[in-house]
Amino acid sequence: MTEFAQQACDVLIEAGWVVPVIPHGVVLEDHAVAISGNRIIDVLPTAEARKRFAPAQTVSRPDAALIPGLVNAHAHNPMTLLRGIADDLPLKVWLQQHIWPVEAAVIGPDFVADGVTLAIAEMLRGGTTCCNENYFFPDVQAATYKRHGFRARVGLPVIDFPTAWARSDDEYFDRAGEVHDGWRDDALITTAFAPHAPYTVNNGNFERVRMLADQLDVPVHLHLHETAQEVQQSIDDHGQRPIARLDRLGLVNDRLIAVHMTHLTEAEIHLCAERGVSVVHCPESNLKLASGFCPVCALQRAGVTIAIGTDGCASNNDLDMFGETRTAALLAKAVADDAAGFNAHEALRAATLGSAKAMGLDEHIGSIQPGKQADLVCVDLSALETQPLHNVVSQLIYATGRHQVSDVWIAGVAKLRQRVLVDMDLDGVLANARQWRERIATVRTG
Repeated sequence: MTEFAQQACDVLIEAGWVVPVIPHGVVLEDHAVAISGNRIIDVLPTAEARKRFAPAQTVSRPDAALIPGLVNAHAHNPMTLLRGIADDLPLKVWLQQHIWPVEAAVIGPDFVADGVTLAIAEMLRGGTTCCNENYFFPDVQAATYKRHGFRARVGLPVIDFPTAWARSDDEYFDRAGEVHDGWRDDALITTAFAPHAPYTVNNGNFERVRMLADQLDVPVHLHLHETAQEVQQSIDDHGQRPIARLDRLGLVNDRLIAVHMTHLTEAEIHLCAERGVSVVHCPESNLKLASGFCPVCALQRAGVTIAIGTDGCASNNDLDMFGETRTAALLAKAVADDAAGFNAHEALRAATLGSAKAMGLDEHIGSIQPGKQADLVCVDLSALETQPLHNVVSQLIYATGRHQVSDVWIAGVAKLRQRVLVDMDLDGVLANARQWRERIATVRTG
């Protein structure tokens, strides 16, 4: 008998190691996390947890590391259905001659809902519990993420030409307001403005984005300084580099989520630090499109928040945040000529708390702390690929594959259990992907 009445909780997760991310660099051996409702209520040694709590369910994973859910800070998830249709091409050719024509032929609510569903299944199996979405039909995206209990910040698109989502500037903003209002009080779904890029959005629309983002208190999520060509085009068209133009328009501030940022001067790095801009590093997409190299170590030294994103499956070609974070860590070292740069703990922080902070969600997710949402991932480290286990975080970043993710929770709800998706029809998702392959093939050959 215990001296005290045990405290009830819904789930007690016992792990060989808990990597809380806050405090930085800490690994807690033989620890447990107690969950009540959608929140973490305690992090403590397993032996003590067994005495203190009377859980409705205990999940014991003695060979696993428990980490915060990975946060994909830049994704175009409906584009999972375009995976592999146009590879080995530079950005402008890939986008304008291949992606946009196919999208124009197939995009619609069904395409978006089915692509997001496929992405959710892939992300959950890879330990991702939240994404920063940037695509059309945000109303459909939001409803699909909500239906599957997945956390997302959904982008409200703005671009200078008509699409299936909106035909005019006013319609883009009117529909953005409707989607924002429809989801403004939701626990899982939040919104951001998502003007596509400096080369596809005019000054007037950027000024409207800035004004509305301030009024609605939402971030601004856009591609910026992605290629040398983009920078030169801005100089030719506007007499300024892209970030200088955005600064003139009032957008370079702590709401800005700047994606790619592969061509930066020292002055631009310090401007980002001074203004509180967050940078999302998408190394595999940048490498595949030969877009350039984000100076991660220099940005980090300057004090800029670094986040990790996969980009879309049409340019990556996966949503594997373990692979992306490993590539980010390795590439940062090579670019900085510093083997100690962007170390394993820093890389893990970027893929969790850094991404959450960039998205304005770090008060709720990104670390394992009492009071935060229970977005958690168990990673089995008993496999031969991660043995012998000298350093848990080193193995997570440099040796672990996403197939080692065993369990996932979002807001305390189990979404993956012993590698099996909960409440998702995997066979149905796969069959649906195959029928989209046939439809897209007809478009491309027709």
